[in-house]
Amino acid sequence: MPNIYDVAKRAKVSVATVSAVINKTSYVSPRLREQVERSISALNYSPNLLARSLAQCKTHTIGILIPDVANPFFPEIVRGAEDEASEAGYTVILGNSDNQVAKEDLYLNLFLSKRVDGILFVKGAGELNPVLLENLKKAATPVVLMDREYSVLRADTVVADDYGGAFAATEHLLGLGHRRIGLIAGIVGTSTTTGRTRGYTEALQKAGVELSDALVVNGNYGIESGYKEGLRLLDQKPSAVFVTNCMMTVGFLRALEERQLLCPDDISVVSYDDFFWNDVFHPKLTCVEQPKYQLGRRSTEILLGRISGKHKRPKYEVLKNELRVRESSAPFRP
Repeated sequence: MPNIYDVAKRAKVSVATVSAVINKTSYVSPRLREQVERSISALNYSPNLLARSLAQCKTHTIGILIPDVANPFFPEIVRGAEDEASEAGYTVILGNSDNQVAKEDLYLNLFLSKRVDGILFVKGAGELNPVLLENLKKAATPVVLMDREYSVLRADTVVADDYGGAFAATEHLLGLGHRRIGLIAGIVGTSTTTGRTRGYTEALQKAGVELSDALVVNGNYGIESGYKEGLRLLDQKPSAVFVTNCMMTVGFLRALEERQLLCPDDISVVSYDDFFWNDVFHPKLTCVEQPKYQLGRRSTEILLGRISGKHKRPKYEVLKNELRVRESSAPFRP
């Protein structure tokens, strides 16, 4: 197997020049760079990544921890993150926490042991182990929180506008004349649930509509919880329901079918998050679209800047959502 010395010998340059071309650590003239690249190609030489990492004190890897790989929202984020990372010469290690603190601890410790250069983290409900928080602090590994806030961990944060999206969705239903608007919220304790619930509540308050606790239920962002909590909510006879994620919406639509209720004839529905199938459902779903791919890319861009020392002050960015009105929301019918 050829090594860096073979490349240097064939290109008739020093080993330091070959290293500079490979690692892009210093200027090399176009002529010498071309000689080195031709030699690398001719010898089919692959750099020793381990040695390279040790020399640079970097692994060129990023850890990504998400709460539910089965939820189609998160792969979109990961795709954006991976694309941005790949363009910068980084690879990713993906972990799935299942919204469990114990698995979060496991993966974050794994990332630290693998000496990743940075971590992208979607926090589930619950508090991290204080020992782990201290280890993260000592390791000084940059962390960017994506999609969900977690004030205990000092880190850059990139989220979508949960409050604004929920406010717009609820205001849309109010504008159609609905007053008994149900809410299927998510996991208690996550910032997404807090923001979306607050947006719903404040839109009702602004319209002078009294908030009814009986019209608010909490699922776990999964399909089955949307179904079970949806059945419970339907007992309260809402004229419209705002469901705060796509998975629970699927479950709620099953609950409507079981109760033989038609959407939007009997009940209007607004879902959180947009996917290509929302446009082919019958009826086509009105939803709040989140910039999933952009959220992943921007989070990674900030993380890479933190790794390179480009950023000094903590960053907190909120990306805008968009309400897409389709067929599943209609004017109130007494």
